[in-house]
Amino acid sequence: MVFQSYALYPHMTVAQNLSFGMRMRGVPRERIAEKLDRAVQMLQLQPYLARRLAELSGGQAQRVAIGSALVLEPALFLFDEPLSNLDAELRQHMRLEIAALHRAVRTTMVYVTHDQVEAMTLADGIVVLRDGRIEQVGTPLALYERPANTFVAGFIGEGAMNLLPVQADGSQAVLRGGKCLPLPLAAGQRPPARLGVRPEHLEPADDGPFTLQVQTIERLGATAYLHGHCAGLPVCAEVREPGSIAPGQTLHLAARADRLHAFDAEGLRLSAA
Repeated sequence: MVFQSYALYPHMTVAQNLSFGMRMRGVPRERIAEKLDRAVQMLQLQPYLARRLAELSGGQAQRVAIGSALVLEPALFLFDEPLSNLDAELRQHMRLEIAALHRAVRTTMVYVTHDQVEAMTLADGIVVLRDGRIEQVGTPLALYERPANTFVAGFIGEGAMNLLPVQADGSQAVLRGGKCLPLPLAAGQRPPARLGVRPEHLEPADDGPFTLQVQTIERLGATAYLHGHCAGLPVCAEVREPGSIAPGQTLHLAARADRLHAFDAEGLRLSAA
């Protein structure tokens, strides 16, 4: 196991922490040296072998914790929110290191996290849990493209999916304010209660059905997140080359029909046409 709090012995050096589990199991010295060398090379810990925990950065300490598990050659790794205590730059760096480690050792890893970026970037398969109940199981792309319910839709994706109440009118969905757009449903489906669209799938359009009253702008260089209200409800849109867009401005936005998601009154996904 690799824990959020590292679970290392502060009075021991890095080398002693790495070898402790093997020494307790009575592994021969030659084998300890061999496995230790492999882990040190893989995790780039050579400069720190004589240091104690207080002399390590958060990222270095987490690498030692991973190495302590790695040398035992487990059939299964369990990572329990291992990056929660690190700053943003270190979290990104350690995500890359864990991904590289997985490719190198090819051992099954169960990774517990509340960070959807970690889940999306590291996982081959994701199990989304809420209150001890499984909401959906699938690949990162499957959960992103076809969330089973509004909880998954709001959790998966960089920026939560916008969810707007609608009423069905034949083959169209009517937003608050009377704007209409096509329903992404198969024939015979029960009527939707909410329509979902991701921030990155909204695009400026002169006659777009979504009218966004811009309140706050998060500028990220070539892109920006526009936060505001549409028909009195909070909505976020991601736009490229935001240019002169300013708070207080009103924008009309649209999304392709195949980028819309329909959910019933219980929040369950309705099948697309």
